[in-house]
Amino acid sequence: MTRIFALALAALGWTATPDPGRAAACEKIDFDGAPFTYCVVDLDREELRLWLRDGEGKPFGSFRNLDAALAAQGAALGVAMNAGMYHPDRAPVGLYIEDGVEEMRIVTSEGPGNFGLLPNGVFCLAGDRARVIESRSFAETPPACDYATQSGPMLVIDGALHPRFLPDSDSRYVRNGIGVRADGREVVMAISDRAVNFHHFARLFRDRLDVPDALYFDGNVSRLHAPGLGRIDGGFPMGPIIGTVVPAGDDAGPAKP
Repeated sequence: MTRIFALALAALGWTATPDPGRAAACEKIDFDGAPFTYCVVDLDREELRLWLRDGEGKPFGSFRNLDAALAAQGAALGVAMNAGMYHPDRAPVGLYIEDGVEEMRIVTSEGPGNFGLLPNGVFCLAGDRARVIESRSFAETPPACDYATQSGPMLVIDGALHPRFLPDSDSRYVRNGIGVRADGREVVMAISDRAVNFHHFARLFRDRLDVPDALYFDGNVSRLHAPGLGRIDGGFPMGPIIGTVVPAGDDAGPAKP
């Protein structure tokens, strides 16, 4: 099965090196009175990557379309979520790198909306380690990323919450984002299961999920693909997607806190 899986990934232009036999683990939790779902990806054991377009250059747009493309190669989509903001044509708003190829440059200027609420940041995946990096720091000394997506605002920056977040803010949405634990080996993806404000969501990453650096993805389009929980969110078409590739039929148990 492992050989078949590796050949399938090679056919998609991607080579698997870690053990593909285990899907990322997800769990539903309550934090400070609100329900959340989070998933932990161990980069030593799981393959994580970004996708935007199919072989014909069209945006995948949904988990089902991406899963179908992987199924044609004998693989499946594991844990996944939308991965950053995008224009109406689903092109990324900020930096986007896929398979080492930069599709969109980094944006460091302040601007409207959540993306422009500085500091914003970049999720960078290089080999079997990941980082969340503040955008201007990234631009000053760009690291080599196999995959990267820029979004904003940052949720947690070196253990501190974004300075613009207010505990009593009434701006509440279903939100999703991503963080990286201190060793760079574990990536944590989380989504709120009801509307919360930025301050609450950022504290989830810092205080409950033990994440020193975390990045917001979206609040208008927040989706999670977690087959182990029987959850495959649908809705309006998405732009970039981040997720794991697993052997067809793989599943996952509870996440590690």
